[in-house]
Amino acid sequence: MPTPLRPAARLAPALVALVLGATLLPAAPAAARPAGDTLFPQQGNSGYQVRSYDVAMDYQPLTNRADATVQVRASARRTLDSFHLDFSGPRVTEVLVDGVAARHRRTGAHELVVTPDEPVRRGRFTVSVSWRGVPPEHTDADGSTEGWVRTADGAIALGEPVGAMTWLPSNNTPGDKARFHYEITVPTGYEVVANGDLVGREETAASTTWEWDARDPMATYLAMVAIGQFDVHESETTSIDGRTLPIWSFTDVTTGDAAKARAALPEIIAFGERLYGPYPFTSAGLVVDDARVGYALETQTRAFYPPGAATTSTVVHEVAHQWVGNAVTLTDWHDIWLAEGFAAYTEWLYDAEHGGPRPGERFQALYDRPASDDLWSPAPTRFTDPADLFGQPVYVRGAMTLHALRREVGDRDFFAVLRAWTTRHHDANVRTADLVRLAERVSGEELSGLFRDWLVHDGKPRGY
Repeated sequence: MPTPLRPAARLAPALVALVLGATLLPAAPAAARPAGDTLFPQQGNSGYQVRSYDVAMDYQPLTNRADATVQVRASARRTLDSFHLDFSGPRVTEVLVDGVAARHRRTGAHELVVTPDEPVRRGRFTVSVSWRGVPPEHTDADGSTEGWVRTADGAIALGEPVGAMTWLPSNNTPGDKARFHYEITVPTGYEVVANGDLVGREETAASTTWEWDARDPMATYLAMVAIGQFDVHESETTSIDGRTLPIWSFTDVTTGDAAKARAALPEIIAFGERLYGPYPFTSAGLVVDDARVGYALETQTRAFYPPGAATTSTVVHEVAHQWVGNAVTLTDWHDIWLAEGFAAYTEWLYDAEHGGPRPGERFQALYDRPASDDLWSPAPTRFTDPADLFGQPVYVRGAMTLHALRREVGDRDFFAVLRAWTTRHHDANVRTADLVRLAERVSGEELSGLFRDWLVHDGKPRGY
């Protein structure tokens, strides 16, 4: 998530137990039981790990209707008599498990329970879900919108934190990353943009099929499909490791061409590479669409921006997420500061390099806020209400945590930690405890007290 902040969803609180960001999870038995994310305990399933999603869709922009088949390749961790996928989308027309029709039923607001005739044995299996109809938007209790968001000329799929389930039958938890492949057919004259690389475009007089391939593992909340009438901009840049990175940007014809943001992308990517190492994916870009949702989103490889939101600071934030949040992804939503705090601190560093205040000046101005300020509560890893998922403590106190670490260990070790963090955990999932261990290993210092002060203890940390 970017700056400006998105209005956060207010859902029922989840009781959690956290020790320095390491979540204590109950064991989940096989079958249709959730994985136990501490903030969204009904999302995800611990009985299997997804390897890839293959999305085939025929979409009609005028009616917002689609026919889709999503093939999920997964590995069962144990024998599954049944299992569930997170899905709140249209009517399911068929479910196949390893090519054989399976029974299925909908339970609750978003669970598709699948029961094959024969149990799924430990190891690889495939489930194919076909659906037909109008995918819904997902409206959080505070009125913010995600999911399959209707636009004037089509739609865009936005998934943070749980909206992917409106169109993608999935294991909808950030701890399960997978590859994505999309083949989406639309009337000729419309464009389709998604994550990854544009690997094919087959056009006839009546329809065009766009094929995108995201080879690097991706959390479901970062999946994006945008369909509409766009201006398509193609360019390239050279990575620090010598690779040529294609840049595909799509801008809605009614929103302007985002020329300044597009021109800044290569330099912003280069800045990120100096901090975190080589750009982690095979392509880059941006998407500007007329979905007026009030937030930008770090959708993998090319971030989404609503009209007017592609400012320099927001682009820096979303590009930073390609390393911190996307390539290195939180395991549980209570560790979202590992994405947002890092991206916010990257903004501080970029601004300082371009004539803005130094990070120490920002830190001090924020630390001078009174103890009653909303910045100090709840602590970034201790909130129990999803309404706090995108709040000041996650972003700003998260960034302050990193600066407090920098002050403690010094610049050399701090920037070594940043580089090691993205190098060692590339394409992986992480928890706060992983960062603590890494920082202590690099610096040779005991740092658990610092991280407890900034991430676990409610209220303003003392002595800084």
